[in-house]
Amino acid sequence: MNHSAITALSPLDGRYANKLTALRALMSEQGYMHRRVQVEVAWLVALSEAGWTEFPPLSAAARAHLRALVTDFGTSDAAAIKDIEKTTNHDVKAVEYWIKAQCQRSDLAQAVRHELAAVVEFIHFACTSEDINNTSHALQLQAARTQVVLPALHRVLGQLRSMASVHANVPMLSRTHGQTATPTTVGKEFANVAARLQHAHDGIAAVRLMAKMNGAVGNYNAHLSAWPDMDWEAFARRVVETPDHSDAQAPFGLGLNFQAYSTQIEPHDHMAELFDAVARANTILIDLARDVWGYVSLGYFKQRLKAGEIGSSTMPHKVNPIDFENAEGNLGLANALLRHMSEKLPISRWQRDLSDSTVLRNMGVALGHAVLAYQSLSVGLDKLELNAEALQADLDNAWEVLAEPIQTVMRRYGVAGAYEQLKEVTRGKQVRAQDLHTLIERLDIPADAKARLLALTPATYVGMAASLAQRQA
Repeated sequence: MNHSAITALSPLDGRYANKLTALRALMSEQGYMHRRVQVEVAWLVALSEAGWTEFPPLSAAARAHLRALVTDFGTSDAAAIKDIEKTTNHDVKAVEYWIKAQCQRSDLAQAVRHELAAVVEFIHFACTSEDINNTSHALQLQAARTQVVLPALHRVLGQLRSMASVHANVPMLSRTHGQTATPTTVGKEFANVAARLQHAHDGIAAVRLMAKMNGAVGNYNAHLSAWPDMDWEAFARRVVETPDHSDAQAPFGLGLNFQAYSTQIEPHDHMAELFDAVARANTILIDLARDVWGYVSLGYFKQRLKAGEIGSSTMPHKVNPIDFENAEGNLGLANALLRHMSEKLPISRWQRDLSDSTVLRNMGVALGHAVLAYQSLSVGLDKLELNAEALQADLDNAWEVLAEPIQTVMRRYGVAGAYEQLKEVTRGKQVRAQDLHTLIERLDIPADAKARLLALTPATYVGMAASLAQRQA
């Protein structure tokens, strides 16, 4: 069977492949290789600036060539590394050998080739594989967060805020425990989600992505055996924390946060924090997807039709809320993976075991399901059309919700048994406006208070909902 989108084992690379192009470039195996090359090059260039007689500073031409290995890295380069791995059976060593080969290519200017050939043994110098891998994973997550995850969440957030503003004054019957309850506005309900999602968005953005480059068990053993007088910790910190620049002559750095304490592997606590933060945002959006699904079911929203689309194979009238269902399903899948990773990755037997390795290769799968869900939510929100008639009809049939303000005003003025009186009139009954007005008319309360209660309707009993909604707009 030929490998193609239709034969892909994962729907992320099959049915939904065209929706995840941006994420695939960052979180695929090619994206992982690309970051490994970036880390190896940054380390090599930094070593050339350490002031050693054995490794003089690289020329501008040599630095430009090394920079190009990173900026021009593509599918053919990744395939070449995979070919080397068939022999080495070691993925990081294959990257090292590929870089060495690129430093000795026959098409290089003779002076550059001679210069780089003389220092190829400094490629991967004193590094353990995890020095390269943990930094590469952090770079992948940094790029995915900045370029894909947060922009997708920000789009949903913008839609929620827009809906909060547009529908700020549209009254809606609330339902607590599935039963009619104190009215709100449509905009306020979207504002609630916007406020929660903004907090979750900020939590994702705030996670400090960490990286270590301290050798086989985190103590710079090999480093000190070669140059015992060098401050290797300060050197490694500089490589990890220096921001990268596109200028070939600028410092080569990784722009991450330095992890000073580790075993052979970086402890992955920052990954767990990031995955938990994404899962928290996803949980909020599951709540949104289910609520909107319910409002569509109640008729509060209609969905814009798209020519040619079919809702049911047998029921032509149906327009199913498939975008919200798709989002809910993918958010659940994402969270299952994210939570497993956040629980598993910080645990490693003694100084290192490999149980994290295959798990880490699924970071893109977890984020892929999340991003796919954000896209589905965005599409679904764009399709929604308010059904004002249905909203008003529900309010007109729910006069019982005014039992709350009536008994609250009665309490203010010391009317005995306020709750019990309203319970007698409303509980388990079909309440009409006249039933409540009759009760209000006989109350011994000030005339202005009585007038306010008589003027109240379910549609006007919305408190601060409109202003709260506008605050999030």
